[in-house]
Amino acid sequence: MNVLLIGMRGCGKSSIASLLATRIRRTYVDLDTMTATRLNAATAGQALARVGESAFRAAELEALRVSMQSQRFVLALGGGTPLASGAADLINASRAGKRAIVVYLRATPATLRARLEKTDLSQRPSLTGRGVLEEIPDVLAQRDSVYTSLADEIMDVDGETTAAISTRLTTI
Repeated sequence: MNVLLIGMRGCGKSSIASLLATRIRRTYVDLDTMTATRLNAATAGQALARVGESAFRAAELEALRVSMQSQRFVLALGGGTPLASGAADLINASRAGKRAIVVYLRATPATLRARLEKTDLSQRPSLTGRGVLEEIPDVLAQRDSVYTSLADEIMDVDGETTAAISTRLTTI
């Protein structure tokens, strides 16, 4: 069974997916990296800025479709992937077919802000026109119900290290 990690930017999806994949001997896939590669960009942020959200989401959906055909992987989805048209259907079809389990890595705005403050924000474009850090509560409010509806498991990650979270995930 495949493991899909969803959640907001800054919740640790990529780091946790990489650790988890190593622990459970699966292939690690980062959907942001796949999407950027499909769009000939170095990062997802660069791709989004260059081609715009509509084209980015279309490439992201195709990357998701391709990756979902593989087996035995741990996939870190982009924060906005579940909101892309058609993405929830792909995810739910995999869940229904017992080919994937979806884990929502849930964090509070304070945790997300603290984690993002330690990263290069120039690679993370604003989603609302406000500052990347300032928009966190609003973006989380928009996405939380979508993440929750897609999740088989919800794991609160506040105050936890990526290593501890990946260890907890090996039991699901």
